[in-house]
Amino acid sequence: MSILIKNATILQNENELKLKKEDVFIDGTIIKKVGKIDANSVKADMVIDATDKYLFPGMVCAHHHFYSGLSRGMLISSGPQRDLIEILDQWWWRLDRALDEKSLYYSSLICCLDAIKNGTTSCIDHNESPSFISDSLSVISSAFDYSGLRGITTYGITDRNYGYEELRKGTDECVRFIKEIKNKKNNSVDVLCEGMVGAHALFTVPDEGLEMLYSAVKETERGLHIHVAEGSFDSEYSHFSYGKDLLTRLNEFDLLSDKTLIAHGIYLNESEIDLLNQKGCFLVHNPRSNMNNRVGYLKELNKINNLLLGTDGCSSDMFEELKIASLKNRECVNNLFPNDFFNAIIRSNKLLSKYFEKKLGSVSEGYTADLIILDYNSPTPIVEENVGGHLMWGLSSNSVNSTIVNGKLLYHNHTFINLDASEIYSKAREEALKLWKRIV
Repeated sequence: MSILIKNATILQNENELKLKKEDVFIDGTIIKKVGKIDANSVKADMVIDATDKYLFPGMVCAHHHFYSGLSRGMLISSGPQRDLIEILDQWWWRLDRALDEKSLYYSSLICCLDAIKNGTTSCIDHNESPSFISDSLSVISSAFDYSGLRGITTYGITDRNYGYEELRKGTDECVRFIKEIKNKKNNSVDVLCEGMVGAHALFTVPDEGLEMLYSAVKETERGLHIHVAEGSFDSEYSHFSYGKDLLTRLNEFDLLSDKTLIAHGIYLNESEIDLLNQKGCFLVHNPRSNMNNRVGYLKELNKINNLLLGTDGCSSDMFEELKIASLKNRECVNNLFPNDFFNAIIRSNKLLSKYFEKKLGSVSEGYTADLIILDYNSPTPIVEENVGGHLMWGLSSNSVNSTIVNGKLLYHNHTFINLDASEIYSKAREEALKLWKRIV
């Protein structure tokens, strides 16, 4: 399919935010032309008039938990949740143990719909479903494929439920799924979901688990996606049990690289931040989740070279995440601005490009067409110098008119294309009730 977008105001973020009015021609999956385009000079199956609208690279959620999709308003009895470990033990670990194939599928599918509606064209997922490990990543991948969303998924290995056997099964699932994706690509399938090697958090991964992760990373040539220093306990446990910083443990097993994704990092020390940057790792800031769990704040976010932004399962709305990230930073330290957090969202494409081997994250010729079109009738002028202010105080996910992923129009005029959202949500509610009843 080919799409011609006429009269759009394009937002680019090449070192600074820039606005320019041009047309964009998409042929198949690729942006073929950007500039003033005569409609008669191209063969477009569809023409979108974007007069008074804004064309952005698609938003990216760099750390998500699709398994949390059916947790909204979850009706269960729980014990005290006074710190992160109790929150995990009383809430999330009980939920993930209750997941089965069908609940994981619908949980993933509604997260995909949520992303598309909110202008998020890619999500990097981190799965944990200890009662359903084998083939779980293929189930999540099928939700990406059905919805048309782009993303990466992984299984977070841990020994917290079943010990060594759980570590092995989780690692095997990561390797199995990555091989499945490689086979598809070798057969010229243009995949929408890639795979990483995953781990929960280091306080639930002993050295024998890190050995498994090292072997998996080496075999698959993929990177690690792991929670690090989300709470103070993770660092304290590492120092008490191993006498080492968290990133030192990972580095000793050669698990830090420019394909590594570190989530949270709130309690990283100065030497760990230096190591993170030296290895070219990516760190994902998740402000809403951090605030909800009351785990603290990394004041040195401005020192992270490859800073990304995620939600940690708190929806797929990156416009909302940007606003909260900006306000929290202003309250705590005031060393970053809305523009910085927008760039952190788009910067995720550096990591995605390594996995998909495509040019992503720009409204430019030769780039893959992962784009969003926004309605935004501002009461004040929007120019290059004040884009950050409009990102903070005006633009929102409610502005998303159209979402295009891999050249395919998935959402247009605030309506899903070829997806029956009402039916999907109805089935998701049925599965949510069944899931909640299984939680013990």
